[in-house]
Amino acid sequence: MANQQSKIEYQHSKMTQTPIPRLVTQMAVPTVTSMLITVIYNTADTFFVAQIDKSASAAVGVVFAIMEVIMALGYGIGVGACSLVSRRLGAKQNKQADMYASSGMFAAVSVGCVLCVTGLMFLNNILILLGCTPTMMPHAKPYATFVLIAAPINCATFVLNNLLRSQGMTRLAMIGMGAGGILNIFIDPIFIFKFGLGTAGASIATMISQCVSFCILASCFVTKRSVVNLRIKDISRNMQDYGDIVSLGLPTMFRNGLASVAAAVLNIQAVRYGGDAAAAAITIANKLYSLVRSIAFGIGQGFQPVAGYNYGAGNKKRTWQAFVFTAKLGTVVCLIFTVFTAVCAGQIMLWFTQDMQVVEIGTKTLHILSAAMPLLAFSTYVNHLYQSLGFRAQATFLASCRQGIFFLPVIMLLPFKVGLAGVQAAQPIADIITFAVSIPFIVYFYRKHINNHI
Repeated sequence: MANQQSKIEYQHSKMTQTPIPRLVTQMAVPTVTSMLITVIYNTADTFFVAQIDKSASAAVGVVFAIMEVIMALGYGIGVGACSLVSRRLGAKQNKQADMYASSGMFAAVSVGCVLCVTGLMFLNNILILLGCTPTMMPHAKPYATFVLIAAPINCATFVLNNLLRSQGMTRLAMIGMGAGGILNIFIDPIFIFKFGLGTAGASIATMISQCVSFCILASCFVTKRSVVNLRIKDISRNMQDYGDIVSLGLPTMFRNGLASVAAAVLNIQAVRYGGDAAAAAITIANKLYSLVRSIAFGIGQGFQPVAGYNYGAGNKKRTWQAFVFTAKLGTVVCLIFTVFTAVCAGQIMLWFTQDMQVVEIGTKTLHILSAAMPLLAFSTYVNHLYQSLGFRAQATFLASCRQGIFFLPVIMLLPFKVGLAGVQAAQPIADIITFAVSIPFIVYFYRKHINNHI
């Protein structure tokens, strides 16, 4: 008990007293790595599957919408629990933190089981609804099958990752996610080509990698390395507690849920205006865009527990300092990737495929995407700030902007005017509008919650 209390006091001191630049950087590096691993799961699949043919590559883009739904619910529950746990730890309410952690884990496994059973029952109809063509179906169906089978483990892994982040243990979270991602890169080609399983092999490899990540992350709780405990007796029977977790996770659920809808609509429009080649090209281009956004998002996830801890401890000035530093850091990183993407777009596409029609469409898509890339960080962190501090309505609205409120009208209407170029430009346009909308939100937050504390 004394050792556990010592760990609690150490974490509290670290989160509330370490200089902000050092703390946010220490927290961000492992979370960025964890986010990159999530992208690596998908990018490795896309890379190896693209060697089969363009229909297989496009099929991965279709199934990505299903993966986004799993991520939306699993990560949403994890982020909601993370927000509650970090603020309870900041206020030294450790029993409450254990309850929210255990309840979040139970909710994630339950949701994952529902997704698995429901998805497998209606798989054909779901794939057709997502825009899967007859040429894609033989690749999409086996890939989606194992994605759904792994849903309970996947959802639980997202929660474990977030719970470790909520208490400042980002390095352990990184190790858990990183081990699975590295394994996935090595076994993907074995299952796809050596075993001759095609897209099913890519999905099986990813499922195995996710199980490895889950086991490593779970071991941190089993061996008591975590400040927070996961116990069956701490699982809440009060629906209000689950309501709190879900409501705080809603921005993430909306963000990723709308990303699933956006991915489906984007694929449908790409096929409509450019066929399988356009769908494959835009899928590949969006993988790089997702990589950059994941890096920015990972930096923000390193910032969130810092903000939650210090806000919970009553130090609003320190919360604001963390936001300002994070916004500067994330914007510089996005600018670096913007230059790289603009200069190397063609080479990036050639790395994935030798189909020159796909390369041409994808290169133009990357050039268009780079126009909005420098703005990704700021709007992301405004959303993270509101979410980590418990401002549910504002955070949910901001999370819905990028791939919902602004993206869906643009992707539905613009291609009617300019064809495939409208499909390629839809996401950057939505990102630019989201950035503009985020500015008054941060100005209001500063005046309302920070101005009198600096």
